[in-house]
Amino acid sequence: MIYPNLSNIPTANIDMPEKVLNVNNEAKNVFPYSAKAAVALLRLAIQLLCKELGEPGDNINADIASLVQKGLPVRVQQALDYIRVVGINAVHPGTIDLDDDNDKAGAMFVLINIIVNDMITQPKSIEALYSQLPQGALAAIQRRDGSNT
Repeated sequence: MIYPNLSNIPTANIDMPEKVLNVNNEAKNVFPYSAKAAVALLRLAIQLLCKELGEPGDNINADIASLVQKGLPVRVQQALDYIRVVGINAVHPGTIDLDDDNDKAGAMFVLINIIVNDMITQPKSIEALYSQLPQGALAAIQRRDGSNT
C-alpha cells in the first residue's frame, strides 16, 4: 500500500471474534475502492458471526431465524437482516445500487459493531459483574429462580 487507507469507518468492537474481525478488516481495506466488495465481505462476516453465536453458518437467513427463536432482540435481528439483504443485493442484480451510495456500506460497519456489542460485549460484561456476587447471594437467586443461573 503506497498511501494509508484513510476512512471514517469505525474501529471494530474489541470483542469481535477473530474470524469475523479478519473479514471486517478486509472489508474496511477495500471499502474506499469498492463498496460492493466491502458489503459482500461484511455479509460474510455476519455469516461467520452467526456461526460464532452457535448457529450452523450454512444459511444466514436460517441462522437469523434460529437466533430469533432463541430470543434475539428485534433491533439486532433488523441489523442482521439489513446486512444480509444489502450484502446479497450488492453482488446480485437487485433493488439496491451501491455504485453511488457508500452510506449504506458505511452503515454496515456500524451495525456489525452494534450486533457484537449486543450479542457478545454486553452479556460478557454482565456475566463478569454477576459472577462477583457473594456465593450466598448467588445461591439465594438460584433458589428464587429454581435454576442454575
